[in-house]
Amino acid sequence: MTLTPALLAFAACLPVLANGLPQAASSASTALPTSTAVVPGLNDLAISAGKRYFGSATDNPELNDTTYTSILENYAMFGQITPGNSMKWYATEPEPGVFTFTAGNVIADLAKSNGMVLRGHNCVWYEELPDWVTANNYNATELAAIVANHTGTLVGYYAGQMYAWDVINEPLNDNGTMREDVFYDTLGDSYISIALKAARAADPNVKLYINDYNIEYVGTKSTAMQNLIKQLQADDVPIDGVGLESHFIVGEVPTTIVENMQAFAALGLEFAITELDIRMELPATADLYEQQKTDYYTVVSACMQVEQCVGITVWDWTDKYSWVPSTFPGYGDACPWDSNDMLAHQNYERKPAFDGIAIALQGQSI
Repeated sequence: MTLTPALLAFAACLPVLANGLPQAASSASTALPTSTAVVPGLNDLAISAGKRYFGSATDNPELNDTTYTSILENYAMFGQITPGNSMKWYATEPEPGVFTFTAGNVIADLAKSNGMVLRGHNCVWYEELPDWVTANNYNATELAAIVANHTGTLVGYYAGQMYAWDVINEPLNDNGTMREDVFYDTLGDSYISIALKAARAADPNVKLYINDYNIEYVGTKSTAMQNLIKQLQADDVPIDGVGLESHFIVGEVPTTIVENMQAFAALGLEFAITELDIRMELPATADLYEQQKTDYYTVVSACMQVEQCVGITVWDWTDKYSWVPSTFPGYGDACPWDSNDMLAHQNYERKPAFDGIAIALQGQSI
């Protein structure tokens, strides 16, 4: 880029960084508060409190960011990893019967090398499927075999490495009915038992989960999930846990999370907060950050109050790699750490949300 006289004059007015580059004018984010907590690490706090882990999702492209990985690989902070995409159907069986685990192995190896718990995500989901699953009009017998083979091969490949698998992902509509997709439309709800049985046969020791959103609080959808689990249990279908995704909006975190968790616990299951983030309408403000701190505290504190809640996973820990802005236009700043953006004066700083998590993990009041 050629610097015009006007640009040169503007640059001359900017403070200079240590590397000699002009520093951009401060964005609104520079006025936002940051964390004040001094703690050993969120995973250390979770384990000290009797939980199995505090962890994060991650994805393969961001592992090239060495500053990012230096934080992610700190076991004191994160004791668990979930692959965001690299173990989904499109990534592991792109053609019928042709499996590839290269990308998934990168995440599995990262977890192993750092002594982290690994959660598998996911076996059967209506989204991010390769075209061959949906385009071939399989009959019930054919699709049942495909579901069993995919699930069994995937779970079996990682047998002994996983703590848990999200075997079934998002099977319900918000009104509590079964989601109509290629699996349900062809097999009815039997596809759920087919996948769970195949997973159990492939790895007798891994925890088998159903994972969904808007089941974190008392309501129609959570009741439907509990009824689905009761039916699976009555049919002797293996099911060990429920994933409460927990994608929330600042100021709109539900108040019945503990009550709802107790209802799942009464079914003899464990459960986990599997995809936690709390987005806000932009631009961010100090007041929104303070409310976000309270909201993160509320969610993590709920897990702390119910023994069967085994752990908490944030759906990536930094705004830089959050899925929120691309999915919910106008929203963002959903994670406990900010981005890494020189122009915005951000360098993976911990936000007040971090404090809310730390306070809850220590069993203190906010």
